[in-house]
Amino acid sequence: MARNVCFDTYSDHLETEMESPIDEAAVHDSFSHLIQEQVQGFSGPVDALEMDQLDLDDEARDDVGYLVNPVLRPEEGHQQGDPRDHWSSATLRILSSMPSRTIGRSRGAIISQYYNRTMQLRRRRQSRPSIRDFSHSSRPSIRGYGGVESDMGDLQEEEAKRERLVNNLQNLSVSDRVRMLRAMPLSVSEKTELRHLALRHKERSFSRSTIPCCSQFKYYLIIAARQTWYSWLSMLSSLQLWQTALKTVSGRFGTGVVSYFAFLRTLLFFNIFLFSMTGLFLVLPQAVFPPVPSSTTGLSGLELLTGGGYFTESVMFYGYYTNVTLKKDCVPKDSVSSTPNEVECSRGLSYNIPLAYFFTIGGTFFVTGIILVYTMSKLFGQSFRIDKSQSILAMKVFCSWDFKVIKKTSVKLQSENVSTQLKELLAEISHKKGEAPIRQRLSRISMHLLAWTLCVGSILASVFAVYYFSEFMHKDLQVRARNRRSSDSASLLALPVVVSSINLLLPGFFNIVASLEKYDSPSVRNYVSISRNLMLKVSVLGILCYHWLGRIAPDRDNIVCWETFVGQELYRFLVMDFIFTVLDTFFGELLWRLFSQKVLKRRRKPVFDIARNVLELIYGQTLAWIGLLFTPLLPAVQILKLICLFYMKKTSLMMNCQVPRKPWRASQMTTIFITLLCFPSFLGAAVCVTCTMWSIPPSPSCGPFRGLKTMIQSGKLWVKQLESANSNLAWLTWVHTYLVENPVIFLFLTAMIFCIVIYFHTQVVDGQRKIITLLQDQIENEGEDKKFLITKLQAIHEQSRPLSSQRIRGASEDSSYY
Repeated sequence: MARNVCFDTYSDHLETEMESPIDEAAVHDSFSHLIQEQVQGFSGPVDALEMDQLDLDDEARDDVGYLVNPVLRPEEGHQQGDPRDHWSSATLRILSSMPSRTIGRSRGAIISQYYNRTMQLRRRRQSRPSIRDFSHSSRPSIRGYGGVESDMGDLQEEEAKRERLVNNLQNLSVSDRVRMLRAMPLSVSEKTELRHLALRHKERSFSRSTIPCCSQFKYYLIIAARQTWYSWLSMLSSLQLWQTALKTVSGRFGTGVVSYFAFLRTLLFFNIFLFSMTGLFLVLPQAVFPPVPSSTTGLSGLELLTGGGYFTESVMFYGYYTNVTLKKDCVPKDSVSSTPNEVECSRGLSYNIPLAYFFTIGGTFFVTGIILVYTMSKLFGQSFRIDKSQSILAMKVFCSWDFKVIKKTSVKLQSENVSTQLKELLAEISHKKGEAPIRQRLSRISMHLLAWTLCVGSILASVFAVYYFSEFMHKDLQVRARNRRSSDSASLLALPVVVSSINLLLPGFFNIVASLEKYDSPSVRNYVSISRNLMLKVSVLGILCYHWLGRIAPDRDNIVCWETFVGQELYRFLVMDFIFTVLDTFFGELLWRLFSQKVLKRRRKPVFDIARNVLELIYGQTLAWIGLLFTPLLPAVQILKLICLFYMKKTSLMMNCQVPRKPWRASQMTTIFITLLCFPSFLGAAVCVTCTMWSIPPSPSCGPFRGLKTMIQSGKLWVKQLESANSNLAWLTWVHTYLVENPVIFLFLTAMIFCIVIYFHTQVVDGQRKIITLLQDQIENEGEDKKFLITKLQAIHEQSRPLSSQRIRGASEDSSYY
């Protein structure tokens, strides 16, 4: 059993629940005959209450009929009907004393009980004799006598008890009053009414009593501050970004679709952080102290797509930043000097642009990694719970409605949200996996193998196409550089257009293949689609990183500033990705809906593709992270893109898409999205940036690291300057040499720190899951204990029934004899 059970009627546990009016002697006289009846009901051996362990197996414990009449064994059958008709009065008395049975008690009995509780609190404060000082015989308990409590439900007595209860609540402290009201098993409206009545009496007593003005002012000041704080919290919750839009999408399309928009909002916050860091520490200082201007052309519309021309000599790209130490009262000696940090200034506050560039990019990546790891570990703890669908369904049915919502639009929105969540839970509960025949399983396996073969083959073909086409474009760039011809816009946009076309067409092919596989579960189909799209994006990005860092970076003869060129390439890829997303939304959703309704005469609309849209977001964010080193303002472009995507996708979703045919609950979607964003996306971008800063030589004629062998050397020069200025800082040189300059050790230490954090958080989550499992087992054991107690009580009653019948028969014979 879960815990020991005590049947002592006068135990200390029941003393706190006793009916204890002022005249305790009168209570003793009025209920003495009830106590005698109770003693007679349990007459017999006292050790009959010492219940032995009942030899029941699991099936017998769960047999409801056996609990109704334990004399009959499960194999002997049982009578049909209401089980409560066969329970004895002793069983009903014990059952009525259970905490769960207070739900159905009358309001008058509850008010009477809590009136006496308030009287107990008042007696303790007034040092009156406690009920514990009386003997057991003078301490009757009316708990469990449902007939007595129901007879006290007269209207006049109830009003009198209510008045006395209000008076007692008035005399209690604020904390005791709140605790007492919370413990009352009454409705919220009745509790509110009692609270208002108590406060009204309290205000009258305040007006009559002699309370100092300072105390009254302090009392009202505390109330006003608390109301202001609650109003401020309510306003902050209403100011959350896109909160109403997310609720609308969730209510109509479910948790799967809303996870895409929530993930988009998360990416927006990440890019706002990136933009604030680079803008504050890089863009703003360089814009305040600009370098010597060079001859630039005017801004044209085509440059918005290519990123060249006017944008080349701007704070947007790497080549614009200088390698000097900025000061307030001086100008750099030579902004394009090959010697770093060469300035001609007086003493004062200085700002080293190379150090600021290095530490800003490195610190931004480090903080972003910490945020991602923390968010991922937190989401793992929230999503991978062991809650059963039945328990979640019960919580949604009884606890999901917010009664503070009063506006019609909010009520409608909340009802749609609850309805959609209930549909998802019911679909998850009703989904049962049946064992298919061997032939059907073999056909499914062969179909899955064929589908994966087609998808992997198409991905490999696309990777080879991107590889050879990028090589062709690089050779064309070299030929144009040798002939001193400028690259036209068509050649610059060719590679981004080809890659964006592949990213647009192949996911549609994956969806066609998935429709042939005929997955039973929509969640499984989404996970398969995510894995295939992820393979495509990772492969294409790997080829592009090799193209930028393996071909463009070493080619210093034909490219003057390769960092700026790579930054412009990343800008073009990001812009082309947005344009193709707009085209896909227009042609793939809007025109398809119009064609289906007008031409095909069907009401069917396209379903929102969660996997493809989410992987498009991860692809764009990976480009933004890689381009942070070469284009410090690329997060600003990503912010504009995400804002436009949110409103465009939301409008298209409401107009052109339909609700999924099979509702499904996306309990782990957000966790999977953040995990994909962390490991394939952020980790790959961090490796590319780390290799660039640690191993690839920078351009000798542009950027803040000109004249250095590697970008990391700027940190080494700064450490040497600190060591020469203060000999106590010599240990920084050793740390920088053995821990920072080696990229393998640096990445290993960083990854190890992140893995340790994830491990500890995983252990905490695992411990919580074990505790939840134990608590669920304890709840099940409590149910078994109730069955066990009811069975034993019924057995005791059945044993005492023949004795009582013999006594009655003997008493009748004696009366007839006399």
